[in-house]
Amino acid sequence: MPFKSTNIALLAILFCCCSLWGQDVALYKQYNGKYDFTFIGNTLNTIENNSIFGQPAPPCTILTSSSASLTLSPNDVIKNAYLYWAGSGTGDFNIKLNGTDFSADRTFPIINSAGLPCFSAFKDITTFVQTTGNGNYTLSDLDLTNVIADYCSTGGNFGGWAILIVYSNNNLPINQINIYDGMQAVPSSLSITLSNLNVIDSTGAKIGFIAWEGDKNIAVDETLTLNGNVISDPPLNPADNAFNGTNSITGSSTLYNMDLDVYSIQNNINVGDTSALIELTSGQDFVMINAVVTKLNSKLPDATIAIDDIIQTCNSKTITVDYTVSNTNGTNPLPANTPIAFYINNQLVGQTVTSNSITMGGSGSGQATVTLPDTTPNNFTLQAVVDDDGTGQGVVMEADETNNSYSFQVALWIPPTANTLPDLVSCNQGFTKGTFDFSNYASAVLQDPSDVFQGFYNSLSDAENGVNAITNPNNYSANSTPKEIFISIKNNHCPTITSFLLTTKNCPPTVYNFVSANGDGINDSFHIEGLRTIFEHFKIEIYNRWGKIVWTGTNESEDWDGYSNAGFRLGESSLPIGTYYYLVYLNDDSYPEPLEGFVYLTR
Repeated sequence: MPFKSTNIALLAILFCCCSLWGQDVALYKQYNGKYDFTFIGNTLNTIENNSIFGQPAPPCTILTSSSASLTLSPNDVIKNAYLYWAGSGTGDFNIKLNGTDFSADRTFPIINSAGLPCFSAFKDITTFVQTTGNGNYTLSDLDLTNVIADYCSTGGNFGGWAILIVYSNNNLPINQINIYDGMQAVPSSLSITLSNLNVIDSTGAKIGFIAWEGDKNIAVDETLTLNGNVISDPPLNPADNAFNGTNSITGSSTLYNMDLDVYSIQNNINVGDTSALIELTSGQDFVMINAVVTKLNSKLPDATIAIDDIIQTCNSKTITVDYTVSNTNGTNPLPANTPIAFYINNQLVGQTVTSNSITMGGSGSGQATVTLPDTTPNNFTLQAVVDDDGTGQGVVMEADETNNSYSFQVALWIPPTANTLPDLVSCNQGFTKGTFDFSNYASAVLQDPSDVFQGFYNSLSDAENGVNAITNPNNYSANSTPKEIFISIKNNHCPTITSFLLTTKNCPPTVYNFVSANGDGINDSFHIEGLRTIFEHFKIEIYNRWGKIVWTGTNESEDWDGYSNAGFRLGESSLPIGTYYYLVYLNDDSYPEPLEGFVYLTR
């Protein structure tokens, strides 16, 4: 901060007693690729806020708006744009740019060497600048007119703004852009260590500053050094007056009380450096550093990943991921053992590493087995991220840190769901044998019409192997029941096997009530179809027309052939022609009452 010639005593007191605080300048953003940066901006001061010793102080006035122009080449593509504004006082954090309202995302307070508050503010205006493009930018409504009166006596009244633009251009070499920001003051000396560097080639290396309160007319031990070497750009920025109200982009020396300066540092930084030390000294001028930007030529890999295929088995939560890692746009090999992480809904589910180094423009394939959590839904998105140690952090410095992930929609192979089929019941044809028609079950079993019926099978083994399918489901004879029939259905990937039972019931027997006992082989005996092999414990009684029993039989007897074996005619050779009455006791719980009727006997 400048001091008038009449305030020499005050100067000594302030330098001894001032209490300075702010926010350390630290890394905010890093870009690796075909990038460069530039500044635009303007001051709100109309004149230097100090006087040359022996001359009267300037008027204490300040503007509320000012303008600057952006001119990028047609091939420059804006990646990001960041607006910084600063001034005397505790802060005005709502401004307009080309008539559009903006509010600060971040703020940086600081106390100057006179014990008075100053501020800086930050806003990401990338979309706005991308839309607006080249042309005039006017910042307005930054109104400090009511606060600067207390600052003018010590020459500390200031206000201004700057836009830092990072852009890409395919004609650029691969560069590393580092943006460091905060708010640190240089009342006497200040050191800032720039880390996260990766110097591969110093050619074209440069460093830029957004600084506030630099004065052209104060050059007392004011130096800027990088790694111990004094940096200057005379005549605009001489070695003893680095912060002097200048703009290296436009060549202006009337950017009162702020600096937008860019210096070449290719002779002050070495290949292999991962950090740099900036040291600033000022014996009188109070300078506030708001942002530091470096551009270094770098050769870096650029890892990308693609999921080629998912190999899985039915009804399993273990999958095999076929993937390809590429280094298509890299300018250095991607090292072996670069980590790869797999996520579902940001939950880590698997990890692996690249097995070999991947050359520039090359690629390498691999496989990873991933066991999914039990809670994983049947349909999900699997995200593969290369250069990710499983915590979202990378271990390899890349040209582009934003293209490391790949998403793949996965549908687990789940067997189809079969409809439950009722058991089929047929009449017992003897010794639990039955004939069945279950051909309609081929469609009835399908819950999803897109599933495919594979076949009916006599055994589970046949169904699993798809062999020996039943060929006559419409007329299937089961030699004994209950009999289990297996059905195989399939969706696009998986089979399901279900089954149903064939059972028989004892249906009423059929009585043929005519006996022609003449030995001609036709109706020679009393025949009841479906009796002997089904109702094995039956009993038959035959009565004459007077109600007297003449014959009884069981499963141990021959069929009645017109002879008597019971009653008063016992032992006679045959019974007379006529009508007889029968009772058939089936001795079956389903038929508690006997079958009864008439049978006619002839010869």
